[in-house]
This record gives sequence, structure tokens and C-alpha cells, in this order.
Amino acid sequence: MTACVIIPARYASTRYPGKPLVPLLGKPMILWVAELSARAVGQEHVYIATEDARIVEVVEAAGFKALMTSSEALTGTDRLAEAAQMIDYDIYVNVQGDEPLVNPEDIKRCVELKAADPSRIVNGFAWIGEGEDPHSVNIPKVITTEDNVMVYMSRLALPGFKDAKYTPERYKKQVCIYGFTREELQAFQGFGRKGTLEKSEDIEILRFQELGRRIAMYETSPGTMAVDVPEDVAPVEAALKRLWNL
Repeated sequence: MTACVIIPARYASTRYPGKPLVPLLGKPMILWVAELSARAVGQEHVYIATEDARIVEVVEAAGFKALMTSSEALTGTDRLAEAAQMIDYDIYVNVQGDEPLVNPEDIKRCVELKAADPSRIVNGFAWIGEGEDPHSVNIPKVITTEDNVMVYMSRLALPGFKDAKYTPERYKKQVCIYGFTREELQAFQGFGRKGTLEKSEDIEILRFQELGRRIAMYETSPGTMAVDVPEDVAPVEAALKRLWNL
């Protein structure tokens, strides 16, 4: 089955305007993500979906393909759905543009799992590590069944525990690597609005639960960190230095 990576990159981010172009160790963040995605599927199969010409200019100068989408997309997945109408693949992998520590092997694993069972949406998770606060609203927490089917995702520290002594030291957090078919993306966009749960939590994958779709979660590499707000830049740069021995 053919697979591509589409990286949604919105310049007009509410919490962090211009975020895709923020420099990390001197390189725009979107290029860190694009280059790592290329290691998984090949540079010719990596696309950046954006609403802003400044992002187009940067990624095309670096040899990547850009897909211009509307400024009206409700979420990154809505933007992905627009972009998927422009290119033809069996599997569309959404890698968020604010995940500069994404592991290419985790992207490959997403493709493999989606190809093995196209009827399920695929999404990554990792264990919250030391130094991360499970109570941070910037980290979506994941509840799954024992066989890693998603039950719910929340900005609260879930699951909850009646007896504090059984509270685990770690929680599962979402890693923003998703595997979709075009039909799934069309259904998502065709819903036409943010669902009640999605709007409450501001977590877009919850719209698929409103649609009755099953979501298979898979464990990714530890140590992922996203850039959600300006305060995240310094720790992410420190992690990049450790990872690449810079």
C-alpha cells in the first residue's frame, strides 16, 4: 500500500503564532519534522499542508513539497483532509509540525499497523516521563483498553484512582502520529463542526469517537516532546542537542 506523510502547519496558531517557523538550534521547526519524516517514507512522499505563503517558501526552498490549504480548516486533521484531495495514496500519515523529536521508526510503525488493518485509525502514545507534569493541559492523556484500543483522551490526568496508593507514577500521553485512509479523513471533515467532546477538550481525534470509529493506539519511542508554547522551546532544544550530540 502506498503511504505519505502530510504535516499540517498553520502559521496563525492561537497559542503560538508563527510556530512552524520558530528556529530550533537555528533551523525552522517544520524542517526538523519534515526531515525526520523523510527518513520514514522518503522525501518525495512528504508534504507540508499550510495556509501561509511564508511556510511554503521555507519548505520549498529546502526541497519539500507544499500543499496550500484554506485558512478555514478547523483543525490539523481538517487541513489534512483538504490536502488528501490533492494527492493519491492509500495511507495518509499525519505527523504534527510541532513534534521535532519524532522518531522515523514510529512513523514506519504507524504505516505498518494501518496497512495491516485499514479499518482502524492508528495513533501513537508514549509514557509521560520524568520532568513532565501529567496535570498539564498541554499534554493530552490517553485511556486505553488493555489491548490498546482508545477509550478516551483528556487534558485532565486520567485515568483517575479512588485509592491513592494505586495511582501509577506514569500516565499515557498522546504522540501526534496518526494513520488514516482518505475515506476516514472525508468523514472527519464531513462532520462539519467540532464534536461536543472535541470542543470541550480541544483534542481533534475525539471527533472520530463521535463518528463511532475505532482507534488503535500503539506505543512509540519515549522522550517525545512537542512545542505548544514559547516556554517549550528551550527544553526541546536541549533534547535535540542530546539526541544529535550537538
